[in-house]
Amino acid sequence: MNALVNEFIIKLKKRKIEGSKTTAKLTAEVLRSCISQQRLPQTNQAAALIDAIRGIGEKLIAANPVELAVGNIVRRVLNIIREEDVSLTAAAVGGLGISAGSDDEDDVKQDDHQGLSAAAVAAAARNTLRPPSLQTLLEDIPQSTAVPRTSSSGGDSEGKSKSADKNSTSKKLKHNVIEAVNELIQDIATCHEQIAEQAVEHIHHNEVILTLGNSRTVMEFLCAAKEKKRSFRVFVAEGAPRYQGHALAKELVARGLQTTVITDSAVFAIISRVNMVVVGAHTVMANGGVIAPVGMNMVALAAQRHAVPFVVLAGTHKLCPLYPHNPEVLLNELKSPAELLDFGEFSDCLDFGSSSGSPLLHVVNPAFDYVPPNLVSLFITDTGGHNASFMYRLIADYYSADDIVVKQKSIS
Repeated sequence: MNALVNEFIIKLKKRKIEGSKTTAKLTAEVLRSCISQQRLPQTNQAAALIDAIRGIGEKLIAANPVELAVGNIVRRVLNIIREEDVSLTAAAVGGLGISAGSDDEDDVKQDDHQGLSAAAVAAAARNTLRPPSLQTLLEDIPQSTAVPRTSSSGGDSEGKSKSADKNSTSKKLKHNVIEAVNELIQDIATCHEQIAEQAVEHIHHNEVILTLGNSRTVMEFLCAAKEKKRSFRVFVAEGAPRYQGHALAKELVARGLQTTVITDSAVFAIISRVNMVVVGAHTVMANGGVIAPVGMNMVALAAQRHAVPFVVLAGTHKLCPLYPHNPEVLLNELKSPAELLDFGEFSDCLDFGSSSGSPLLHVVNPAFDYVPPNLVSLFITDTGGHNASFMYRLIADYYSADDIVVKQKSIS
């Protein structure tokens, strides 16, 4: 398990894994392997599993803080563990009231257990952000009522039964968590198709679509509309200095779409001819803000100026429960200056000044832009379309407030 985690950490540090979808899928697969190999104690199994995943997740996030998809998946898995623990504990508490007795005392005990089960289930469903620990409720049950004792002679068999039940619960918890993580991996793998199915509802005949960067989600979205016999034209901003728009334009032309490549500086000049802006995202923050390829804020401002809808496509694995002002969020990353300037041509400008001792020319090459939520018209995810003001509620369905800060708790 350590070898698998360390190998993945090295890949994250060396930036060998590109793309939020690939990163999220590999992160979920690594965590699934860790869960399957994790040994759980006889008691507090969910807490032990959460603590183990926290420790691994902390290392993964530190390996590449800019790739927020890693932290998103770690938090999703932690929330899955909590939900499965709540489900198993609620079922166990409900099982206490199954047997019925004929005398009044047994009836009273049965009613007490049934009331406890109903209260526990209601408490679990009260708040998705902070699901209460039902295991705590179980531990607070008096010993005399938690397990009905019929006779003192069956102590040995009772102990064996308890041990078997604990082992069964441990296997059941891990099995349920792994099954849920498998569903998460499947959702990540099919997010493009689910988003593309909604294209026909948003793209119509003879429209002009503007996009920036090279997003596979955007490409599948546009191609899905083309397959539904929609006739439209696409303007692709080239996305300097990495020119990712060139690769997207080639893909669109190969799929039969009318495509025009423009420079980034021409966005304001042609935005008045555009019916809708469709772009991808690196991450969607809890406030509805978007971290996207550099230059995206300029496109969003142009769209707002000319009242053009600005639509962001993002899978649910890109939804981040953090806000931009959180200290854990690293909004940007500086790329190599060689993408902008030829060192041979500008070598004289890069010489150190004789007086200051610092280079006369500085080159800044950021990788991402931040688009505030007020510039976004609509988010399209694999669960449907949502306004920016609703994103915090959608994000709350996937994460627990206890996992916002992923840090392994120290044992005192």
